Amino acid sequence: MSEKHLTYADSGVDIKEEEKTVKTLIDKLSYVRKGIGAPLTGIGHYAGLLDFGEYALAMTTDGVGSKVLIANEMQRWNTVGIDCIAMNVNDLLAIGAEPVAFVDYLALEKHEEGFAEQIGEGLLKGAEISRMSIVGGETATLPDIIKGFDLAGTCLGYLKKEDIIEGGRVRVGDVIVGIPSTGVHSNGYTLVRKIIQESGYYYHDPCPYDSSKTIGDDLLEPTRIYIEVLDVLKACEVHGLAHITGSGLLKLRRVTKLGFDFYDPLEPQEIFKFLQKEGGVDDLEMYRTFNMGMGFLIILPEKDAAKAAEITGGKIVGKIVESGIRVKDLVIE
Repeated sequence: MSEKHLTYADSGVDIKEEEKTVKTLIDKLSYVRKGIGAPLTGIGHYAGLLDFGEYALAMTTDGVGSKVLIANEMQRWNTVGIDCIAMNVNDLLAIGAEPVAFVDYLALEKHEEGFAEQIGEGLLKGAEISRMSIVGGETATLPDIIKGFDLAGTCLGYLKKEDIIEGGRVRVGDVIVGIPSTGVHSNGYTLVRKIIQESGYYYHDPCPYDSSKTIGDDLLEPTRIYIEVLDVLKACEVHGLAHITGSGLLKLRRVTKLGFDFYDPLEPQEIFKFLQKEGGVDDLEMYRTFNMGMGFLIILPEKDAAKAAEITGGKIVGKIVESGIRVKDLVIE
């Protein structure tokens, strides 16, 4: 085990400084459209909502992040398109919206044979899982700005106004159903790469916990798209939804100011245990950086919890309490 105790900030991403930057930016965005297209919510939830008559249009934008650097190292780009769509679609689902359309933005240093085909392969797969169309996009060659490539996108969804789920109905005693992630997904990779860099391992090395695949293969496992959440919304009384991404469980403050008691959390996959050991990362930092095996949460009354768990392949992981965020005996906030 590493004698160092690496943190996300050590790797170059300070969550508190990032929050300050976001707040400064939002404070400047004061103009608000009226009528059709007027915002229905403030900036800061998982998706932005726009007035469209009896419906709300929902929009998200996100990218793959520094996971693309591992794709470059492995010379395998056929999964990052899934990641790009997943990060957007999952944020739409976290407010109850159904995705309908997507546009991508691909910025390149240079064009390489076979690269675009693999990017398109992943985007197609993500669109098929999400049951939506890719209706356009933009490709830019920017050798003075981009080293390698960057992939991002914007997603459009819709829902009836009365079906918006922002978390206002969350109550003490509600049950939390956790849905498994497929691994690290697309967040925390600046810390991931720092850990691998200092560990003595390489991305092409076999995983110490599973020699049938390499470390790079496991880190490129695409983000799960939680489209089955739409089925839960039809079958259950849902009070809150959360997509667990960057800053881990701290994202739950987007949903409610009430507390979360994860008394029986999902078991983190082996990749998290490996990263924690090699980086000497403490438990608190892990849960404040990564999804730790729980990529999406559904908050609902106890009467519907078993049904939601069956539909999603998840399980009951905790309950809503008065305050705080706790994973067993670990206090996150």
